[in-house]
Amino acid sequence: MVSMSFETLMAKKKELGRPLIMGHRGAMGTAPENTMASFKQAVALGVEAVELDVHLSKDGRLVVIHDESVDRTTDGTGEVADLTLAELKALDAGSWFDAKFAGERIPTLEEVLAWAKDVVPVVIEVKFNRHIEQIVQATVMEVERLGAAGNVAVISFDHNVSFGVKSLRPDWMSGVLYVGRLVDPVGLAQASKANGLLPMWGMLTPDQVEKAHAAGLWVGVWAPNTEAELKHAIAMGADMIGTNYPARAHALFDAAKAGA
Repeated sequence: MVSMSFETLMAKKKELGRPLIMGHRGAMGTAPENTMASFKQAVALGVEAVELDVHLSKDGRLVVIHDESVDRTTDGTGEVADLTLAELKALDAGSWFDAKFAGERIPTLEEVLAWAKDVVPVVIEVKFNRHIEQIVQATVMEVERLGAAGNVAVISFDHNVSFGVKSLRPDWMSGVLYVGRLVDPVGLAQASKANGLLPMWGMLTPDQVEKAHAAGLWVGVWAPNTEAELKHAIAMGADMIGTNYPARAHALFDAAKAGA
């Protein structure tokens, strides 16, 4: 299992001789995103971490879902924040993807972390919405209550999330997501108290990786999914690749190894 620290991430990358693979919302290219089926499939496909998204229910429970509403990924309608956990749990979160996943439910963060504790590290993305400060507080409390701090990293496009988490728990791992060619990515991480940079895959350059490593930062990229995108992320020197298709990443690494 990969502990979420710069040193252990780099050691694992060196041991494997390749970037680590993070299952984006599990294995969302081949299973319904952010469900236990998706996370389990990602692990079966050999990922070194899984990524998920969190929102708060009406009754203050952290649930694992990407959107602010349930419309796209369930058979229900409405805002997550306007539905109780019981109402959210009654929804089918699998049939929209494929009939064979009928009956999959929206998991709670507690359920995922309890399952993942001895299985795989978890990268928690705090989604930007009007309840974000509550979500940060609830996430810190839940992770701590479950004794999972050593097995998680917290990331967000809202860079105040990293600052807030690290202000509360300086020893936790955090990262900043972004799209764009930043003038000073290392400066962004330092201002946000982050341990990791997570640009969109096409924004990464070898120079950024070199500077990040010199500053003790790990570099992950999100959503390279085609063979060309994955090859680019690998060539740029990413430490961790968050992809919808873990099997495609493994196939590339296996082919490269066979041809060496």
